[in-house]
Amino acid sequence: MNRRDFFNSCKLAALSTFTSSLLLKADEEFETNEEIYPADSLAIGSTPIKKSDIFIEDNDINEFIAVRKKLRLVQRHIGYGNFNVVSFDNLIKYAKYAKNIGEFTNKELSFLEKIFYINPTQYGFYGKKISSSITEKISEKDIVKIPRTGHYLFRGKPEQTYYEMKKDIGDTIILTSGVRSIVKQMNLYLDKIYSTDGNITEASKSLAPPAFTYHSIGDFDVGKIGLGYDNFTSRFALTDEFLKMKRLTYIEMRYTINNKDGVRYEPWHIKVI
Repeated sequence: MNRRDFFNSCKLAALSTFTSSLLLKADEEFETNEEIYPADSLAIGSTPIKKSDIFIEDNDINEFIAVRKKLRLVQRHIGYGNFNVVSFDNLIKYAKYAKNIGEFTNKELSFLEKIFYINPTQYGFYGKKISSSITEKISEKDIVKIPRTGHYLFRGKPEQTYYEMKKDIGDTIILTSGVRSIVKQMNLYLDKIYSTDGNITEASKSLAPPAFTYHSIGDFDVGKIGLGYDNFTSRFALTDEFLKMKRLTYIEMRYTINNKDGVRYEPWHIKVI
């Protein structure tokens, strides 16, 4: 299967599923759950394409499909919280020994390494490389799980900064993403590529490639309780919580408007390192 056929079939499947859900609720008051159906996750409609955009290659499609499936299965097997900090070596072990997942093939492992080690400047991403090896691990003694969030923060400045923000802004501010292992970032990155019809260039504007995420060393995301998926859009910048954040002298945003890394504006992303 080539890239175009694969993503076209995904669009049709997503549209069929979404339409069916609308019909089932035709006699009810229907309210979109944006945390379940974010606008870009259904891959309906086309992302504007530039001649310079780089896409998943046709000869990588089978591995792309298989790897995303196994990542989701491992996440389900160990739990979403644990998946945030799982190492690459443990990912391989879970897939191999857990029932109904299946060992990663050599081609699939090579695909994962290709995504990790490739130079993303060709995609228009110019951020600093944070992780040099795909097998780098996050030490359990260095992190703490934040109650009622399902996420972790690094001990020290990240944890202190978060709770100081909670004190100064109020309980309506919440941790939406904290520590991310290379595996977690890989999963998010591949999902973003999927949502952009395989357009790696477009995906890299809104999510750092796996070796380049500051979430692996200290940064974290915050949002407004109840705002759902909009916490990861520019709408968050319109909230009272963000206005209060701007007054705090001890925090900075990592990705400001027109930042040099080539990443979209992220008002929710707190710079720690």
